[in-house]
Amino acid sequence: MGLTTRGTGLLVAAAALLGTGWRFGYPELTVLGAAGAVAVGQAVLGAARSPRLTVHRVADPDRVAVGEPARMTLAVRNTGRLRVTSLLAEDRCAGRPVPVPLLRLRPGRDTTCGYDVPTRRRGVLPVGPLRVTRRDPLGLCAATRAYGPAAVVRVHPRVHPLVAVPTGAGRSLDGRVDGVPHGSITFDSLREYVVGDELRRVHWRTSARVGELMVRENVDTSLPRIVVLLDNRSAAHPDRVGGAAGSFEAACEAAASLVVAAFRQDLPVVLLLVDPADDRTADPPLDRLAAVTLTDPSGRGPDGPTVGGDRDGGVLGSTLTGLRGDRPGDTLVFLTGPGGRDDVGRVGALRGAYPSVLVGVLGAAGPTPSAAGPVVLDAVDGVAFAAAWDAVRRW
Repeated sequence: MGLTTRGTGLLVAAAALLGTGWRFGYPELTVLGAAGAVAVGQAVLGAARSPRLTVHRVADPDRVAVGEPARMTLAVRNTGRLRVTSLLAEDRCAGRPVPVPLLRLRPGRDTTCGYDVPTRRRGVLPVGPLRVTRRDPLGLCAATRAYGPAAVVRVHPRVHPLVAVPTGAGRSLDGRVDGVPHGSITFDSLREYVVGDELRRVHWRTSARVGELMVRENVDTSLPRIVVLLDNRSAAHPDRVGGAAGSFEAACEAAASLVVAAFRQDLPVVLLLVDPADDRTADPPLDRLAAVTLTDPSGRGPDGPTVGGDRDGGVLGSTLTGLRGDRPGDTLVFLTGPGGRDDVGRVGALRGAYPSVLVGVLGAAGPTPSAAGPVVLDAVDGVAFAAAWDAVRRW
């Protein structure tokens, strides 16, 4: 709460009139100064009374792809006993003020308004809280308060449909890839019988020994396990336009397309970042892709270049070492930018641990020179990557 420019000027004038009238004996000036001081005091008391408002906020939807419409709806209700007037309200959406009209709210009444959320760029957009400014009728004093909770709208990368899906290191015995992880003929473990299990799967010898019906649990070992490694180093995406790296946005679109294609086929997929700093691994993959940003690991590691294009203290080397030891899948897809071309050979060295290794160079102006090694897909944007991906005949 504070005085406005008008209120400050009136307070200064009132003090001058009071001092002049008192000093030189002009009662008229003293009365004018006292009236001005009383008006400022009344304005402060009026603005100090906070209105009782409740704000209900709905984002429809709260998760969209780039360019899709999203709308924020606000319902403001007066829960007090008096009518609230002289209110100015604005919401904050992605760091920008959005005016919210508040008319004379009667007790127990509410007003509803909405506005479109900008979804032109990928990211996590904070929205709110609603800031309500109460002014006195003369505009001498203003008090701003926050009402209601804040919300978040996540703008996911565009998803381009992919037809082809890696078939994994193994093949199912009937010549196709089974989309169900259980129910094949490969024995995995024994478990207790539940209603609905087939009696032919009962393991009678173990059941007789333990005194309970035990059934064989079989799994399909031919399911491909896809690992998507997104290069989020700023050195891999050197070109910027308006503060955004087009190659990195294209890489995020490619990663989102791969994740969605795997989900639609009921295939396990793992999304990893080259630099996992500030990565919320517990969030869904598309939410992580909405929040991921370029990082500069050079400020956190040793100075100077290392091997190949890894000029950031070896963060890529550490990630590749972890992938070699953990082996979370059998198909590795590395998505990088023009600055990561020198690291193609280092990723290709993982072919001993991953039977299928593919490298996507997004934002590429030309073909990436490479010897015999992983499959390299050069694409200008996400659409070109989807076309190049579907054109691959051998994983």
